[in-house]
Amino acid sequence: MTVLDHRHLAAVPGWLPGATGHRSDPAPLLPDASPLRVLGTSALEKTDPELLRELYRRLVVGRRYNQQATTLTKQGRLAVYPASTGQEACQVAAAMALREQDWLFPSYRDTLAVVARGVDPLEALTLLRGSAHTGYDPRASRTAPLCTPLATQAPHAVGLAHAARLAGDPVVALTMLGDGGTSEGDFHEALNFAAVLNAPVVFLVQNNGYAISVPLTQQSAAPSLAHKAVGYGIPGRLVDGNDAPAVHAVLTEAVERARNGGGPTLVEALTYRVEAHTNADDATRYRDEDEVAAWREHDPIQLMERHLRPLGLIDDELVQQAADEAEALAARMRAEFHADAELDPMSLFAHVYAEPTPQLREQAAQLAAELAAEAEVHDR
Repeated sequence: MTVLDHRHLAAVPGWLPGATGHRSDPAPLLPDASPLRVLGTSALEKTDPELLRELYRRLVVGRRYNQQATTLTKQGRLAVYPASTGQEACQVAAAMALREQDWLFPSYRDTLAVVARGVDPLEALTLLRGSAHTGYDPRASRTAPLCTPLATQAPHAVGLAHAARLAGDPVVALTMLGDGGTSEGDFHEALNFAAVLNAPVVFLVQNNGYAISVPLTQQSAAPSLAHKAVGYGIPGRLVDGNDAPAVHAVLTEAVERARNGGGPTLVEALTYRVEAHTNADDATRYRDEDEVAAWREHDPIQLMERHLRPLGLIDDELVQQAADEAEALAARMRAEFHADAELDPMSLFAHVYAEPTPQLREQAAQLAAELAAEAEVHDR
């Protein structure tokens, strides 16, 4: 058997450097050595003041949303809640970087991004309450259902974006994952699929340090998760995930690049999960309070206040307005979630298949009979 190494490939008929679409120089695809920041840099002066104020307002409201949802879980009003406390900058910026016609493909931790996209805050929590498959109309909001399996939403985002481009629609799909999701095959398949098709997709990885209890060092030996982009022939970007204007700038650039035919981008946002993985997790078993305290000093809301107040971009009036809006939302959540949900058990069989399978029809008939028998006993 003849073995060919890279020095002999030029002699193979039909092979020319670049003929297969491969890049000879990966440098343009490599992320920066350090995360991009806007706060505390000269780039802040070039950022729209109204954008900065809006980012701040949404961060404050989003933080209160996370806090209230966590409390509702402790009270048994939600079955589970994976809080994005500390990650609000990624959540808010992701939604704000998209246009109305674009699509968001969230993971299970991205409830706040769904809300920031325009979905009713209570409808966004319906799945986590256990009341329905999903509480909102994905087509109306152009937001895919919250995805519990790791990374399975990534290929869906690529498929939708590719289909939209074939149809001539200027649509970009942005899919959100955690660092744990990058260890899944779906993530790699989606990147390869998107790169080969030059699909208008943006992959946002929120690297919050842990896949439940597994630290990133036990998941990947790459210099950064953004470096994984190079292997698929797409650019990787590294950004401070707690710097809201920086995340917004990087994602907006990636989204518009995709819209204009530039193809996909992989963005890694360095952030931190301040709360436990979910209410069922004891984070003290795998991380210490000193680590959490250090990240609290890099909190996205505090960063905004620290850098924008001296410039007069945040004042007491805005702080109070944001706090009042946040408390109004929390009060609404408490009032509506303290009422028991009205459930239709037969809805379990809706939206599973376009044409129900024989097994589903059999199960539906069995449940309908049980409900009828129960109602008959109740009416006696």
